[in-house]
Amino acid sequence: MKLYIMTDLEGVAGVLNFQEWTGPGKPYYPVARELLTMEVNAAVDGFFEGGATEIVVSDGHGPGAIDVTLLDSRVDLLRGWGDGPWPLCLDKSFDALAFVGQHAKAGTEYAHLCHTQSIAYLDLTINGVSIGEFGQLAMCASELGVRTIFGSGDEAFAAEARALVPGIETVAVKRGVRSGTGNDLDEEAYARFTAAALHTHPVRARRLIREGALRAIRRAQREDFGIIPLRPPFERVTTFRPTADRPHKAISRATHPTSVIGVMNAPADLEPLD
Repeated sequence: MKLYIMTDLEGVAGVLNFQEWTGPGKPYYPVARELLTMEVNAAVDGFFEGGATEIVVSDGHGPGAIDVTLLDSRVDLLRGWGDGPWPLCLDKSFDALAFVGQHAKAGTEYAHLCHTQSIAYLDLTINGVSIGEFGQLAMCASELGVRTIFGSGDEAFAAEARALVPGIETVAVKRGVRSGTGNDLDEEAYARFTAAALHTHPVRARRLIREGALRAIRRAQREDFGIIPLRPPFERVTTFRPTADRPHKAISRATHPTSVIGVMNAPADLEPLD
């Protein structure tokens, strides 16, 4: 069974905020990279125990976050998307898709470090369904016939994943503790707004992830789950926060008659939203 694991950083237990943890030059970025890689290794161990024969780990964090020196030697590492870019080098040769370190979509209540692509986004929808980074790739996978079987991250992400993907196995390793969407805030204030959370200790989080990955792959071999129903045509609508250079919210729209992958790759002009 061949798996593709998409990784991100903000959904990892112990990664505390944007300001100090999530990019090069920030004081705790090396620690964050180690925490992520150890969560990935925990999932990999569970997947291999449950019957995986090949695993590709995709480093999906903007500036990169996997520490290859710590990564399980049984996997291959993917960084960079080739043509498209969607579906991020995922293809029909994979049997299943999984996520580690994933965060909830922008504007999610009681989420931690939630955003969609960047904190400039207010929302992204496909055919009126609000989705984040998880949903974008999971929809692409469903079009390819690749099942999304597992996701770990914060509690709000886990709820988002279960609502979108029938039957997915999820593991929550932290929980946001602040109500509200933050949609009225600028980017800097929003980054601070979404930083409050209660974290599972990383050692316990890895144990939960390993157990969840094992459950997911065992279920995937005896149950049919993990495909999102898709109904063309497709419309992608994205709304953005105001910025210093653009004092109003903005919106972009793209359409495709048959393909969610096509609509994700379709260009769209940015228009003011009054």
